[in-house]
Amino acid sequence: MSTFRIHFALSLLLPLSLLLASCSLDSISNTITLTDGLNRVITLHGPARRVVSLAPSNTELLYEVGAGATVVGCDDFSDFPMEAKALPSIGGSMGIYDLTAIAALKPDLILAAEINTTELIESLENMGLTVFYLNNPQHMDGLYQNLRFVGTLAGKNDEAESLIKSLDIRIKTIFDKLPDITKHYRVYYELDATDPNRPFTAGPGSYINSLLEAAGDQNIGETLSSSFSAISANEVINQNPDFILLGDTAYGVTVESVKLRHGWSAINAVKNNQVYAFDNDIVSRPTARIVDAIETLARIIHPDIFR
Repeated sequence: MSTFRIHFALSLLLPLSLLLASCSLDSISNTITLTDGLNRVITLHGPARRVVSLAPSNTELLYEVGAGATVVGCDDFSDFPMEAKALPSIGGSMGIYDLTAIAALKPDLILAAEINTTELIESLENMGLTVFYLNNPQHMDGLYQNLRFVGTLAGKNDEAESLIKSLDIRIKTIFDKLPDITKHYRVYYELDATDPNRPFTAGPGSYINSLLEAAGDQNIGETLSSSFSAISANEVINQNPDFILLGDTAYGVTVESVKLRHGWSAINAVKNNQVYAFDNDIVSRPTARIVDAIETLARIIHPDIFR
């Protein structure tokens, strides 16, 4: 069994007490004390009522636990659910945030993520604002912990637990079917083909690589240098993937345009019409939608097992 499968299985069995070890809630005073991803003890004097999100994943987590009504502002890239698009923007393009706009929203909590710099967090704290930092989870136990963190911070513990339970059931359903997979495939996942001669693909350490490994399939980018790596078009052709998944369709890439690339007609995925558009947001954002990604990936590559 692969290392990822072992971690994946363990994450499903991780005791609730361990995940909640860094959380505490004083039921008498409603004071919430949590240790965040930077190992800082953060205290709220009750559930947050005005939250600013600095990352799309955090915005999604807030809505997923039923705390969408508390979000008073979010970054430029928060576009899911649709309601988030109507919220006041606090910047985020090129990593630049409008600190004045954030302060004007009078948040009692700012939710940061790994895409945010420690310098930004320090600047916000120097303004007297409370910032809680969420680590980017590598496995399902980390996602569950983030959902519990957000649920606790927003006073939505029950909603968070209910969501985690439903996600756990869906994950176990998939995991139980993995031993039934007898045929394994080579997969190319495209992230950015601005230069079609050197497109970027998902490499080691990416969710896509982990999900394919769990199913016993092979990501042709697994030997590259990082989770976001360039690969030559000739290498893709030589690797001859059975499936091509396009995570860059939001940028104008289409299934038809990929088939017309020079030399790509020789690839098995193209010859067998196994080139698919794939919503990269559900893979790249560590939210509950990662389970949607797992289910979608499973149905595309192993439709005989996952219906």
